[in-house]
Amino acid sequence: MKKIINSPNDVVSEMLQGLAKSNPAVVYGGEGIEVISRKEKKQNKVGVISGGGAGHEPLHGGYVGYGMLDAAVSGNVFASPSPDRIIEGIKAADSGAGVLMVIKNYSGDIMNFQMAGELAEMEGIKIAYVVVKDDVAVPDSTFSTGRRGIAGTVFVHKIAGAAAEQGKNLEEVQALAQKTIDNVRSMGMAMTPCILPGVGKAGFTLGEDEVEIGMGIHGEPGINREPITPAKELAEKLLNRILADYDFSGSEVAVMVNGLGGTPLMELYIMYNEVEKFLSEKGIKIYRSFVGNYTTSLEMAGCSVTLLKLDDELKGCLDYKSDAPAFKI
Repeated sequence: MKKIINSPNDVVSEMLQGLAKSNPAVVYGGEGIEVISRKEKKQNKVGVISGGGAGHEPLHGGYVGYGMLDAAVSGNVFASPSPDRIIEGIKAADSGAGVLMVIKNYSGDIMNFQMAGELAEMEGIKIAYVVVKDDVAVPDSTFSTGRRGIAGTVFVHKIAGAAAEQGKNLEEVQALAQKTIDNVRSMGMAMTPCILPGVGKAGFTLGEDEVEIGMGIHGEPGINREPITPAKELAEKLLNRILADYDFSGSEVAVMVNGLGGTPLMELYIMYNEVEKFLSEKGIKIYRSFVGNYTTSLEMAGCSVTLLKLDDELKGCLDYKSDAPAFKI
């Protein structure tokens, strides 16, 4: 295993320290707290927080800044943050108008964020939350956690953060975040595994010519393992699954082609080229596009495609200024 680290035990705290030192508009909460928050608070503004396991950078700390998150809470690598860390994130984001928690649909995240939210409410902080579940590779279910939250989470951060910045109240910010969730879908594929710093070896194997369609950002199984095909066919597989799940016909969309950490931008732009052509043929108009590493899985090679169906309200929030280090508009 070759990684630019000191000790596997310190990767989260040292990474967050480096993030804060390189971005003077944010502060690091300290070792053991593992919270990144905005240095300057705007009073009586709804606070927006998110969080989850480390290893998905720039998710979550990279989205803290004007127009997006007020605080982000990190767990250990691929592990949910504990309620005591989340409480610190809530307090860092609270300025008197309540706090919206953006939670990805993983059982540990939901349990710990909800527990922290209940504790915060006991201290007089008004709490609301939404759960992101944009991954169409997994069927939604009332009997299990169901669909995973992946790169579509970034759009939820953007829309909710803009709504809060514009002075909307907690219920309005929550409603816009939920509207985003209702209209966003993602699908991904992996070409290589990743190596957790504390483990030192890959958690699964893929053959030299194999890809896994629908693999999750923690290495969860996909829907199919198959020989690699040209970018055109990969784009069609991902988009056909998305369009089969939700009707985007005749709509304007925001598109994100997201790298998982180990895929060169050259390949992401090739994928975007095929995505654009496919959507154009379907009569789906691209309003804004985003290509790059937004929700990664350490050094895993692969990508995901996300579509967000837009209306004028969502466009206004998507276009609103953001000064977060990983999402400047």
